[in-house]
Amino acid sequence: MNGFAHAVNHTAQDQQELDEWRDALASLVANAGPARARQILDLLAQEGSASGINWKPRHGTPYINSISALQQPAFPGDLATEERLASLVRWNALAMVVRANQAYGELGGHIASYASAADLFEVGFNHFFRARNAQSGGDLVFYQPHSAPGIYARAYLEGRLTEQDLAHYRQEIGGPEDGARGLSSYPHPWLMPDFWQFPTGSMGIGPISSIFQARFMRYLQHRGLQDTTERHVWGVFGDGEMDEPESMSALTLAAREGLDNLTWVVNCNLQRLDGPVRGNGRIIDELEALFGGAGWNVIKLVWGSDWDALLAKDTDGSLVETLSRTVDGQFQTFAAKDGAYNRKHFFGQSESLAKLVEGMSDEQIDRLKRGGHDMVKIHAAYHAARRVKGKPTVILAQTKKGFGMGEAGQGKMTTHQQKKLDREALIAFRNRFQLPLSDEQTESLSFFKPAHDSLELRYLHQRRNALGGYVPSRSQVAAPVSVPPMSGYAGFATAAEGKEMSTTMAFVRMLTNLLKDKQLGPRIVPIVADEARTFGMANLFKQIGIYSSVGQHYEPEDIGSILSYREATDGQILEEGISEASAISSWVAAATSYSVHGLRMLPFYIYYSMFGFQRVGDLIWAAADQRARGFLLGATAGRTTLGGEGLQHQDGSSHLTAATVPNCRAYDPAFAGEFAVILDHGMRQMLEHDVDEFYYVTLMNENYPQPSLPEGVEAAIIKGMYRLQGNPDAQVRLLGSGTLVREAQAAAQLLMDDWQVTSEVYSVTSFSELAREAREVERWNRLHPQQAKRVSHLGDCLPKGAPVVAVSDYVRAVPQMMGSYLNSSYTVLGTDGFGRSDTRAALRDFFEVDRHHIVLAALTALVEQGRLAPAVCQQAIEQYGLQVEREASWMS
Repeated sequence: MNGFAHAVNHTAQDQQELDEWRDALASLVANAGPARARQILDLLAQEGSASGINWKPRHGTPYINSISALQQPAFPGDLATEERLASLVRWNALAMVVRANQAYGELGGHIASYASAADLFEVGFNHFFRARNAQSGGDLVFYQPHSAPGIYARAYLEGRLTEQDLAHYRQEIGGPEDGARGLSSYPHPWLMPDFWQFPTGSMGIGPISSIFQARFMRYLQHRGLQDTTERHVWGVFGDGEMDEPESMSALTLAAREGLDNLTWVVNCNLQRLDGPVRGNGRIIDELEALFGGAGWNVIKLVWGSDWDALLAKDTDGSLVETLSRTVDGQFQTFAAKDGAYNRKHFFGQSESLAKLVEGMSDEQIDRLKRGGHDMVKIHAAYHAARRVKGKPTVILAQTKKGFGMGEAGQGKMTTHQQKKLDREALIAFRNRFQLPLSDEQTESLSFFKPAHDSLELRYLHQRRNALGGYVPSRSQVAAPVSVPPMSGYAGFATAAEGKEMSTTMAFVRMLTNLLKDKQLGPRIVPIVADEARTFGMANLFKQIGIYSSVGQHYEPEDIGSILSYREATDGQILEEGISEASAISSWVAAATSYSVHGLRMLPFYIYYSMFGFQRVGDLIWAAADQRARGFLLGATAGRTTLGGEGLQHQDGSSHLTAATVPNCRAYDPAFAGEFAVILDHGMRQMLEHDVDEFYYVTLMNENYPQPSLPEGVEAAIIKGMYRLQGNPDAQVRLLGSGTLVREAQAAAQLLMDDWQVTSEVYSVTSFSELAREAREVERWNRLHPQQAKRVSHLGDCLPKGAPVVAVSDYVRAVPQMMGSYLNSSYTVLGTDGFGRSDTRAALRDFFEVDRHHIVLAALTALVEQGRLAPAVCQQAIEQYGLQVEREASWMS
């Protein structure tokens, strides 16, 4: 036998052997069932990975639906009616955006995203998304933000929004002036507090938030606070959004925690804003590998029912093979072209493919649906997802961006920016979805709502009634929780009498005491990333435990210690590992529990202050949007107070960022007694008085003697400042915040001892609160010129007169926030520039915020007013050994 004949024979034998193995598997399935087949395959996979074989399974499955036509359940609804409803919602959503942009071209808005996701939402609304009511907490739904017009359009059919409301899309100021409700661009609970529950407009925030909301449900369940067994979290997100780090960062946590109460629907329309998500690859294959590797159940929803017959006739596998090698960029082109083009360029790739569509017209080929546009297939995927146990599910639904927009936008590169359609495109859209509109109604973009007793609306309300009510909807009904008297948990701080401690240690002690309160204690949620020991919280490990959904299946190394590491299913601490994004997402879940679960919780998230607003500022902004209530505690705070850690860790800017968040109350207390007042006030505002605000408080790790709280200063502490020492007739007024209050006090002593200058010293607990109130007073006075002028707390404390010197452990912009509201000379010292590793004394000298530089600033201000001779400043420089030629901190 020659070499060629031998090779041919060997190939034939190989194929025969492969066919025999394939037949054996088919026989096993037929005779023993799929479960037994899976068991055998798992065994073979285990053996195949043994040493010597070095086999690894391929990632991914063929580019077809995970659920075959034989496996899908019967569709439980009236399909024709649901399709008509979906068409009406599509039209009203389109009309809303186009009308807004015809009237005001700068308003923007999006048509194409909802066009791709409409059926995904409609199946959810009609069969799966349960509302919160008196009997049930309902499901949580995160909506793809660019699909907001479709959600509004459905609420219009439901009677929850009016035609006037739709006519004021993205007109939140003008709408109320016209007697309508202005509709926000994306889901924003701050702007529509009875409608939207979660803000999703910033890509990636919805996905990570949904994971931690699902996880927090389990936390409440395991701690016996609420039965969340039947509730589910749904998230509809975009495929391009999956590129965001936040979208991917907690996937393994969801699997590790076994969150089978979570389903993501990824709308794989294959397009980002500018072009394909993966033009030279397939995003569905990529996501299948990522989610599967992370431990999720993956359901591929790729092709509609029309493809079932084609796949059944694909006896040689050429169709599946061609689908599996076609990249997304090409699929996008196929989506944008008509049936004739697809016949030639897709089905014309081989004779066997061409035969599959021989009996189909070009129009039928054009109408071949992708899976995300087929309600029967979508229902089958959702139905399967709700029955998965032990792991979260992701449904990868292939759709066409701009579905139904035809030549005007379907599959086009520019479809995301499409906001206007001409008459021909509108008529084509009407015809495509068989809308009951005249040419005139279509061209004028008339909203359409069937009669209240029509089949469509009766069906719509029937389905929502069966699911408990209407969504989206947000409630703030939650029973109040009483806050214990401050004397009980913080008496040691308000009457400290010089005891030495840091404000961080004071917080931990207060927290420990609050946890013992029978009413409030169980509602407290302590949260850390991975620094509990750094902050002195290790005593809580044993006292209240670290939450773990599986308990503790090991014996900790320190089991004999009173500070031993204890995990428990009813543990109270949420320790998220080295992930600030995860920790803040847990905090948001707890901080919104009052509205999401009707259960007030009080979360305390403590972290290195540098890794808060600077690292997860977008998530904090979203927390503000959804009216979060809780405490963020920036520990080891202050650029010169956290000594040795250096540039990346030393925070000098968090208070500047915090001041930009309208409902964030930011404080930088110097003393434990001040913190106690802020803590007590914040708890009462959020838990007893229903105020939608949260608190950011910086805590320091510097130990020093703590004074007792002076009488009657509580209100002033909350307003932002109070007098510590001195008299109003002093020659200079010194303001300090945080640990640098002590430097201001020391400077006052030097001014008296060395220069015979009297000082008035104030502790500033919040520059931002002072600036906010002063800004409001200034505005009121400007708008009410004929009424008696109001005076702010800042104005009361610092009327026109002696010069003012402010010092902060943060950048100068923080104290300067209130500068324009002062009528006196104002000098600000701060820590602008990169941090350094050194002692506190060296750092404070370097940044020129120590007592000696405060003295120099005060003397300079007095010289400028002509109250001292200029030579005094030079004397002070020489006396204190100040380095006048050293480069400024912000330059080095």
